[in-house]
Amino acid sequence: MKNLSQEAWISAIAATENAVIIDVRTPEECAGGIVENALMLDFFKSEFFRQEIEQLDKSKMYFVYCRSGNRSSHACTIMEDMGFPETVNLLGGMNAWSAPKVMPNS
Repeated sequence: MKNLSQEAWISAIAATENAVIIDVRTPEECAGGIVENALMLDFFKSEFFRQEIEQLDKSKMYFVYCRSGNRSSHACTIMEDMGFPETVNLLGGMNAWSAPKVMPNS
């Protein structure tokens, strides 16, 4: 797992052809806005989270964020334990996010 600041995280996504963004916050937290194109997978619903992660393509690079960076760090560790070689955690999460957000599709 790499831990990157917002600026480095955004730059790494732009430079990665197979980047996938994952928001591991709750639906209530996501309602305030998400990073564009983020896949919402609630980390607190652990069985659902693991089932959804198992279906993802391990050859892609995953950029993970949450509210503060704590849950996303744990999510990256779980993903690595499940065989995902490239995960990137957003330091500070959405608490430190200053770039644009979009409203999630319901």
